[in-house]
Amino acid sequence: MILYGAPMPAPNPRRVRIFLAEKGIDLPETTVDMRKREHKSPEYRAKNSLGQIPMLELDDGTCISETVAICRYFEETHPETPMFGRTAVEKAQVDMWIRRIEFTVMMPVGMFWRHAHPFTAALLTQFKDFGESNRETYNGAQKWLNRELEGREFLVGDSLTMADICLLSTVDFADWIGLPVLEEYEHLAAWRARMKARPSADA
Repeated sequence: MILYGAPMPAPNPRRVRIFLAEKGIDLPETTVDMRKREHKSPEYRAKNSLGQIPMLELDDGTCISETVAICRYFEETHPETPMFGRTAVEKAQVDMWIRRIEFTVMMPVGMFWRHAHPFTAALLTQFKDFGESNRETYNGAQKWLNRELEGREFLVGDSLTMADICLLSTVDFADWIGLPVLEEYEHLAAWRARMKARPSADA
């Protein structure tokens, strides 16, 4: 079994590393050099046609990409401690929150990264006004999250789930590219501090 990934600040491989750390699963990561475009090589694309990381290659050659899909595989093979919810309601809420994070939080962060950050300027045609417009959209997402997190330790239930991992990796990456958590959003900031205090956050 091979887990292909990349080091910080890449947020998606980090999601899987945090998940594995929380599960207590020891699976070393095989680094793919994104700066050398190794993830776009013919050899890698033969396993993952979209040329994305992370990717999990099983012993029989089956390849699984997409962070949530990879983590769901490990949830099934290592069911304790549950990270996708325990009850039917919790499982549905975890899926709901992952979807919300991907569209409401990750989307503006990704568009800012693609269209307003100097590191990506050589990779695509940037529309900088559009990119910068996502700064305000992300601020709105923070405001919403701050309301939702008031009185909550975790996004769902009374323990950390994949939803928290998705949000932490996104918020930390946003901070790295110049979209910090605003001081006025104290509940979001407190939640992030709790998540970063966990040993798995260093994965």
